[in-house]
Amino acid sequence: MIDVTNIHQPVLLDDCVNLVAPALQHEGAVAVDCTLGLAGHSTAFLKAAPQARLIGIDRDSEALTLATERMVQEGLSDRFTPVHAAFDQLDQVLADQGVERVDAVFMDLGLSSLQIDETDRGFSYSHDAPLDMRMDVSQNLTAERILADYDMASLIRVFREYGEERFARQIAREIVSRRTQTPFTTTGQLNALVEDVVPKAHRPAGNPAKRVFQALRIEVNGELDKLSSTLPQAANRLQVGGRLVVESYHSLEDKTVKSFMAQGLKIDAPANLPIVPDDAQPFFRELTRGAIKADDEERQRNPRSASVRLRAVELSRRIPERWRERFAQTAANPKESNTTRNNGKHGRRG
Repeated sequence: MIDVTNIHQPVLLDDCVNLVAPALQHEGAVAVDCTLGLAGHSTAFLKAAPQARLIGIDRDSEALTLATERMVQEGLSDRFTPVHAAFDQLDQVLADQGVERVDAVFMDLGLSSLQIDETDRGFSYSHDAPLDMRMDVSQNLTAERILADYDMASLIRVFREYGEERFARQIAREIVSRRTQTPFTTTGQLNALVEDVVPKAHRPAGNPAKRVFQALRIEVNGELDKLSSTLPQAANRLQVGGRLVVESYHSLEDKTVKSFMAQGLKIDAPANLPIVPDDAQPFFRELTRGAIKADDEERQRNPRSASVRLRAVELSRRIPERWRERFAQTAANPKESNTTRNNGKHGRRG
C-alpha cells in the first residue's frame, strides 16, 4: 500500500484549516471536499472539527480508495463518506446523501500528488509516458485522442484558451502535419515537438511544453466548465455562515473563482439608487481579502505550492431567490452563462 503521508503535501494546509474549521464547530456540521485526492486537507478538517462529518468527492477511483484507507488509519472513518464522482455532480451527490445544506465546501484544484507521481498517467512533462491525462480513467477522451482527432482549428482553440500559448497555431500545425506519419502516443513525442516549434528566445521559464500540457489536461477533463458549474452549486447549498474555500493553480482557474465570488461581494443595485434595499446587499463576506499565496518557506518545502491562489468567502445571509435561480442556470449551462456574463453589462456597485 502507498504511504500517502509521504507522497502527499497539502498546500497551504494551516490556512485552509483556519478558513474551513470555524464553520464546522457545531453538532451536525457537514463539510464537502470536492477534490478529495489523498485526503490531506480532509483529515485535518475532521481533526480540527470533532463534531463535523465530511463527504469526500473524487473522480479518481484509486485516490478515493487510498483516501478511504487513510481515514481508517486516522480513526476518522466514522465521520467520512467517500463518493466516486466528478465535482460538478455536487448537487446529485448531496441529494443521494440526503443532505440539503452544508457548512463548508472546499476545492483544491491542483493535480493530486498521486496523479503527478504516478508517471504512467501522463500528467507530467518530466517523464515519458502514455498521453493519457484522465483524472477518471473510465472516461474515453484522452490526450492521445485529442492529438489524433481534433482538427487544426480545435487544437489552436485548446492551446490558446486553456494554455494561453502564444505559439498555439504553429504547434497545432506541426501536430497535424506530423501525425499523418507517426501518431502521438507519448509525452516525450509531444515534448520534442514543442521543443522544435517554440523559439528559444520566446520561451517561458521552465519546460516550454508546460502550457500545452496544461491545455490538454483541462480539455481532457473539462476542468473549467466543471469549475464554472460547481461553484454556483456550492453556493446554493451553503448554510448561512457556511464557507466556500478554493485553491487555484493557474490564472484561468483563479479568474473563474474570483469572478464568481465577486458576484456576491457587491451591492446588486444601480449605482445611482439613493437607498439600497436589504435584498440588494452583498450575500458573501470575503475571508481572504484577495488571494492568499504560499510564502517562501512553503514554496521551498513544497514546490507545487508556488502558483497557488487561495480565496474564501462566507455566506453572510440567505442568497436572494433571483440569484439562486441564476446560479442554478449557470450550473446547468456553464459555457452559456459565462458568455452572457462576459458580454453583458451590470449595474452593481461595490
